[in-house]
Amino acid sequence: MRSPCLVAGMLTACTHAPMEPVVPPSGARADGAEARLSATIVHLADTLGERNIQAHPDALRATADHIEVTLRAQGHTPRRQVVPTPFGDTTNVVVTIPGATSDLFVIGAHYDTAPGTPGADDNASGVAALLELARRLEGAQPPWTLELVAWTNEEPPWFRREQMGSVHHAADLAARQDRGDVRVVGVWSLETIGYYDDTKGSQQYLGPMGLVYPSEGNYLGFIGNRASKPLVHDSHAAFQSTGALPTEKASLPGWITGVDWSDHRSYWPHGMQAVMVTDTALFRNPHYHEPSDRPETLDVTRLAGAVDGLEGALWTMMSR
Repeated sequence: MRSPCLVAGMLTACTHAPMEPVVPPSGARADGAEARLSATIVHLADTLGERNIQAHPDALRATADHIEVTLRAQGHTPRRQVVPTPFGDTTNVVVTIPGATSDLFVIGAHYDTAPGTPGADDNASGVAALLELARRLEGAQPPWTLELVAWTNEEPPWFRREQMGSVHHAADLAARQDRGDVRVVGVWSLETIGYYDDTKGSQQYLGPMGLVYPSEGNYLGFIGNRASKPLVHDSHAAFQSTGALPTEKASLPGWITGVDWSDHRSYWPHGMQAVMVTDTALFRNPHYHEPSDRPETLDVTRLAGAVDGLEGALWTMMSR
């Protein structure tokens, strides 16, 4: 697939050598993924609905409880990280999977919603993928230490403010790195990854980006700032090697609209490479931040393909 490069100041398309894929060790644990993904999305979006601390605190806390219970049932030992707000305390839910080295890779998804939306794509799709990856990673012995995080408070009014759950996790991670406990390899933020459309013109872009990217909204994107370019490239190449879904990438200045629109931005001030993994949200999905962001609008089959690709990409990157 095409990807953007700056050549003599001009945005153009470029290609890179593919990676050799590594087969994940999860095996049969991946069976039934579509049903599990669908069940999580329906529970969060239909049963619990809008979930945020300022208007629906019970639903937000019930979501955190559901995530913790699910992780414990999988065999993990999750912990809570308190994130204070003027409306009361909220929590991140964190699982650490020890690896062979102190190199640490973070995979996370926010579980709150914007006001007025049940948030099936934004971001029950990301939470469902995170829990499915956690299921497949239970008992694994990865080369890197892995930290799986369900972040609170990504949506307005907390976005870009200190009450974001990812801001607290990033600060804690930076302190652990300063002590020499870990070396952060990178961060994936799973942000709206369940909406796909093969129709020409279904994918929108800002400025000249449409000249080098597909007009069909049927791919998974890896997006980061310029400092995260190595991780963007490696993530994209590793995912592409799996053949799970079409994929695109972009490493752009963080001030460009949309580049920092998720929790990955919280890690940049600490010098960490962090990437948003996304279906591009409002640039494709007409239900973004609307009451119509419901489970029936998502493509769970391709969401399952995205999870397969992310699992394969993770093991491919760790095995290099």
